[in-house]
Amino acid sequence: MPGPLSHIRVLDLSRVLAGPWAGQNLADLGAEVIKVERPGKGDDSRGYAPPFLKDPQGRDTRESAYFCAANRGKKSITVNLTRPEGQRIVRELARGSDVLLENYKVGDLARYGLGYEDLKPLNPGLIYCSVTGFGQTGPNRDRPGYDFMAQGMGGLMSITGERDDFPGGGPQRVGVPIIDLTTGMYASIAVCAALAHRAATGKGQWIDVALFDSCAAFLANQAMNYFATGESPGRLGNAHPNIVPYQTFATKDGNIILACGNDNLFNKFCEVAGCVHLARDARFSTNAARVNHRDEITRLLADVFARRATREWVELLDAAGVANGPINSVEQVFQEPQAVARGLRIELDHAAAGKVSLVANPMRFSETPIDYTRAPPVLGQHTDGILRDTLGMSEAEIGKLRADGVV
Repeated sequence: MPGPLSHIRVLDLSRVLAGPWAGQNLADLGAEVIKVERPGKGDDSRGYAPPFLKDPQGRDTRESAYFCAANRGKKSITVNLTRPEGQRIVRELARGSDVLLENYKVGDLARYGLGYEDLKPLNPGLIYCSVTGFGQTGPNRDRPGYDFMAQGMGGLMSITGERDDFPGGGPQRVGVPIIDLTTGMYASIAVCAALAHRAATGKGQWIDVALFDSCAAFLANQAMNYFATGESPGRLGNAHPNIVPYQTFATKDGNIILACGNDNLFNKFCEVAGCVHLARDARFSTNAARVNHRDEITRLLADVFARRATREWVELLDAAGVANGPINSVEQVFQEPQAVARGLRIELDHAAAGKVSLVANPMRFSETPIDYTRAPPVLGQHTDGILRDTLGMSEAEIGKLRADGVV
């Protein structure tokens, strides 16, 4: 079956991660995604390496693993936007597209006649999605923005990391560019919502998505904790601000996560762990009481967990229906029987690397399942095909554009 967005064409002028992540989501959902890149260099993330993909002989290609994480399913065309001829190519592609993604600095594309107000008369139904660090308005609108900055300025690092009074305490960023990814997800949702609105009204629109805004929204319950109390929450390491125990514990040979999301689960845990007396203690009998006596219960449970190995705890708690899990390496994630059963690792034929492994999209559809058919493109892989088949150019016209350095 065709994907749910198989009737949609997306013009992706974005680079690095937040915008490309949105473009990859739309490609996975079946959209035709045309990625516009700079001749010779392409997306900045093509240079975020090593590691590079290996070719079938085990040698490094020029394809960075970073780029491949966010550009599956796309076609690549190289266009020099500083040249009038290049701008005309992008305008013609935008005329025939449903969605345009971009993450240039505020106002940059307008300098080339490619801003929303420039393209709207050509294509009133166009959904134009701009992804920036701080948005199209406000005092920081002209500042460059990166995920690391957003995690810090948006408050995420103030609640991520070990407590200041613990060894290793201090702010930490999340181990993946979580705000780039979150912003890409918000952009994906916004585009789909705008497509639904256009289906009902025929009108396109301009979407403004920012890393800073996305990080503030992503604070979720922690932001509400602040609004409710007037006090900024602090770092708790692997502990939860509102649920205890909901954290990691050291075992005899490693670490384990215990997640008692309610009092019933805590009671079950105490039964199988041989510490029923803790569940009967007024200091620990309810979640609110445990939150108020976090240090005491954590110290007592640390002694309990130190008595068994991680695998013993996993088997014991699984049998009792108590939420838990080991802390896997990335390698171990894809070796998990659950990951194998769900097909979380996929393989596609890559133009330079032969078979390339990628992570499957987590969205599952009963009627329009995702069909993975296109590996991340090498730079300019589809330039001639797009100019010829989409824009109707002759081989002579394409040859002149190449000779002139436009594509």
